[in-house]
Amino acid sequence: MKRYLPFVLVAALAVFAGYQLQQYSHVPDTDEQVNVHAKKKENMVGYKAGNFALMDTDGNERQLSEWQGKVIAINFWATWCPPCREEIPAFVELQQAYNEKGLQFVGIALQTADEVRDFLLEFNVNYPSLVGEQEVMAIAGQLGNGIGALPYTVILDRDGIIRFTRRGTLSKTEAEDIITHLL
Repeated sequence: MKRYLPFVLVAALAVFAGYQLQQYSHVPDTDEQVNVHAKKKENMVGYKAGNFALMDTDGNERQLSEWQGKVIAINFWATWCPPCREEIPAFVELQQAYNEKGLQFVGIALQTADEVRDFLLEFNVNYPSLVGEQEVMAIAGQLGNGIGALPYTVILDRDGIIRFTRRGTLSKTEAEDIITHLL
């Protein structure tokens, strides 16, 4: 019996490893199961947002922690994105209306500073705008946007906890409702 013990152990280890590999690489059978798995993996509501740094349009490094203690609305956007262009004027109005109560919008453009400066002036954007390319997509992914959708908005409470995320256009009314409950 002692002579077979190494073979039994190797066989047991192989069965265990095979089971773990099957669990790790399981492909859902239906679209509904795919969506459930994606939502679980990307639903960041209730998690603390980690700090990150990006350059602003003036070439200065800015960190999310600068706005610690405020309700922060982070909006990922691009000038070439029609839904992004549609919602930004509402965000400008909300920043103006709730700035004194502790709201801070932070725009994060998936572009270079040169590509967004004219847009920011045209739309009178009154909140910080950060820029980048691959690093922007990495940060969006960390905040729950694993598919890279634009626009994408994340709202943090004063403790930096993610309280809301939205892929796609966020209306002024809905944004205001969420923000005012956190202020």
